[in-house]
Amino acid sequence: MNDGGFALLIVLWTVVLLSFLAFAIASAGRGQMHTTDLLRLHARLQHEADGGVWEAAFHLLDTSAGHWGADGADHPIRRGNTRLDLRITSEAGKINPNIASTQLLLALLRATGSDMHEAQALTLNIRAWRFPASSDGAGLPGGPAAYVAAGLPYGPPGTPFQSVGELRLVLGMTPVLAARIIPHLSIYWDDEPVAGQADPVVRQAMMSVGNIFPTDETARAEQVVSIESAATDRSGARAFRHAIIMKTPADNATAPVRVLEWDIPGGK
Repeated sequence: MNDGGFALLIVLWTVVLLSFLAFAIASAGRGQMHTTDLLRLHARLQHEADGGVWEAAFHLLDTSAGHWGADGADHPIRRGNTRLDLRITSEAGKINPNIASTQLLLALLRATGSDMHEAQALTLNIRAWRFPASSDGAGLPGGPAAYVAAGLPYGPPGTPFQSVGELRLVLGMTPVLAARIIPHLSIYWDDEPVAGQADPVVRQAMMSVGNIFPTDETARAEQVVSIESAATDRSGARAFRHAIIMKTPADNATAPVRVLEWDIPGGK
């Protein structure tokens, strides 16, 4: 092959190489644009879901026919290409692990599937977690020494739970057990659970204990509520927001509600 042939071959390979490079650059650009579009869509849906929380709060405070109760009812709303699904649930139907009796905690663990041995051990460990070692919890199993023996780098703080998610750290609490019990707990309801607001699992635990629990405190039950908001686009993309809010006194000039938690469902 003469020099002219080699030169032509080099030119052809150069053209092919440049074509591949151009294709790769164009593909990368399209991929980045697609990623940007997805991020923009998610940001918009998250904004819609956040707004849904405040819309639900507005209806909770509304004293007219537009009032939404904290009864767990679904409230679907269509906004252009977005569908909002809103739900308000009272925290009054849940059990507060900081004040619940040993009997009620034991009954709840049994109602969520734990056998008696496991339920008894976890109940004692939960109580030991919230009592200072120098007070009533000093002689309970599940104290600091038990955590050291289990090889854990922490121990019970001897203070009330700061979130229901903190129960995951209690000695003997597995992810499966935590997933079963946490949905039925709240640190924001400072009284016995209200039977009329409780879910079937909590009602089963209450019946097992046999104590007399409040049955219908609708107005008070709406003081602390959980709001679930889901925003769904026509494409099927979704964003979620979970919030727990508390009504403030009527004479509070700052805000009618106070946000206690603001997260993604399941992230507690």
